[in-house]
Amino acid sequence: MHRAIPSSKKLLEVIKIHTDVVKLGHDLGSVMQLVTDRTLGLVGADGAAIELAEEDDMVYRATSGIAEAHLGLRLKLKKSFSGLSASSGKVLYCADSETDQHADRAACRRIGLRSMVAIPLRHNKESVGVLKAMSTQVDGFTAEDIELLRLISDLVGSAMYFSTHFDDSDLYHKATHDPLTNLANRALFMDRLRKSAALCTRTDSSLGLIVIDMDDLKQINDTYGHLVGDKFIKELAKRSLAIARTTDTVARLGGDEFAVILTPVDADVGVEHFVERLKSTLQQPITLNGKQYPLKASIGASSYQEDTQNLDSLIELADMRMYKNKTDRKNPD
Repeated sequence: MHRAIPSSKKLLEVIKIHTDVVKLGHDLGSVMQLVTDRTLGLVGADGAAIELAEEDDMVYRATSGIAEAHLGLRLKLKKSFSGLSASSGKVLYCADSETDQHADRAACRRIGLRSMVAIPLRHNKESVGVLKAMSTQVDGFTAEDIELLRLISDLVGSAMYFSTHFDDSDLYHKATHDPLTNLANRALFMDRLRKSAALCTRTDSSLGLIVIDMDDLKQINDTYGHLVGDKFIKELAKRSLAIARTTDTVARLGGDEFAVILTPVDADVGVEHFVERLKSTLQQPITLNGKQYPLKASIGASSYQEDTQNLDSLIELADMRMYKNKTDRKNPD
């Protein structure tokens, strides 16, 4: 494959991305999300994803653009374009997904891409995944674009190394967990939500989705500082975990957003029981430096099967109910 020399302007963009990655430290999940977000502008892509190889699957662990709605998507490693790139360790270019024999045509149509580049991501001398850039157009990338993506993939590989080099956490854990709370991050949350919903459909069972939005986090940060704000976040995580079962998933989606997947849902008790327990545990104030502060959050819930069998609608409904809860609490009359 012909290698082109990127322009000075594009190389400066890569340097800026590198600088922003360094600022994120060892938060691998955030690094991968930043890279996919910035890939769009860097090479004019319509979508981008970082897929990690996990057993027999390639899993979308960070997504942007047209791929954003597919976070957590799993493709068979041996039957996908990205899987071929990861297993061979080679940069692959698909100029047209409708004619390329290695492309999963159905998956490409579902996402809306027509051409793509897959760049292997290497960690400890092994290909562990790919950085994929997507275009809705046939032959949407140039040789310069591919060379820029090589540079970005080297950056991700370095982030993978340094994020795992200084502690005992493995690559998978660092890529799928929030570094502050050690809860599942958004990528792992979406992966488990998709798998749990598929299981519910097969077994005619239900799952519950709880979304939690911490109140006044910005005010806490502005008044007491971010270290105190972090303590509030960790306390909410701790209390949510304390009432969750081992089969449930508690996740920090980012900032002041949390979510819980309840599976299975007890037919006699339902989702409401967890919501009431959560409200009860959050009513207890948090003690910092001998002083007590309220720990407040808004909560919304929805049920897969009872409310909807569409994941987007499930999340939207829980969000809508959470915002109504927030409004009702702020305006009790």
